[in-house]
Amino acid sequence: MAIYADELEKILRETFPEAEIAVEGADGVHMSAMVIDESFRGKNRVQQQRAVYAALKGKMDGPSGELHALALTTKAPE
Repeated sequence: MAIYADELEKILRETFPEAEIAVEGADGVHMSAMVIDESFRGKNRVQQQRAVYAALKGKMDGPSGELHALALTTKAPE
């Protein structure tokens, strides 16, 4: 089962309601996302990206995950 940009944004918005979120990708398995959120302030890039992956609630887990690849950009607002 594929996951599309609007659905991925909705999932991310549940965890990051105040974030600036931009999701791209049309094939349902290879996506890119930019998440800019205040909760990332003071965290390193690995910590930020782990928070995003946790928000995906297993959508990328294992070979049967709905999302195969996610190019991810995270940062705190300037």
